Amino acid sequence: MPFGIQPIHIVIIVLVAFLIFGANKLPEMGRSLGKTISEFRKGTKEAAEGFREEVQKPAVPPAAPSFPVTPLPPADPYAPAQTAPVQSGPAQTAPVQSVFAQPARPAGPSGNFCINCGNPNLPEARFCANCGSKLPEKIV
Repeated sequence: MPFGIQPIHIVIIVLVAFLIFGANKLPEMGRSLGKTISEFRKGTKEAAEGFREEVQKPAVPPAAPSFPVTPLPPADPYAPAQTAPVQSGPAQTAPVQSVFAQPARPAGPSGNFCINCGNPNLPEARFCANCGSKLPEKIV
């Protein structure tokens, strides 16, 4: 028997229920318990079928955009910033530097290069600006 229940235990449970609820209520309770169990089984079966349908459904590719998409070229972080002339009245003033301008690339091999990440650093730097590791000492 499941859960280690012996037939004598079932008989004792039925007798106690008979004494507590009476002869008139036991058939009603049995029917409602049977309906509850059958509804539970039916619900679990429907949920399992729905899960199987979702898993077996082929993946739908995303819809293509209705407008043409052109990929952007890779950005050079050390490229000079774009400047735009500012006009105020009849005379033209000096160009305005972009707010998002990147610092200039260190010129040639004079910069310290990090051993771990390869990032160029300023010649007088002791630690890498990118990963924070210690830069090698310069031999003079």
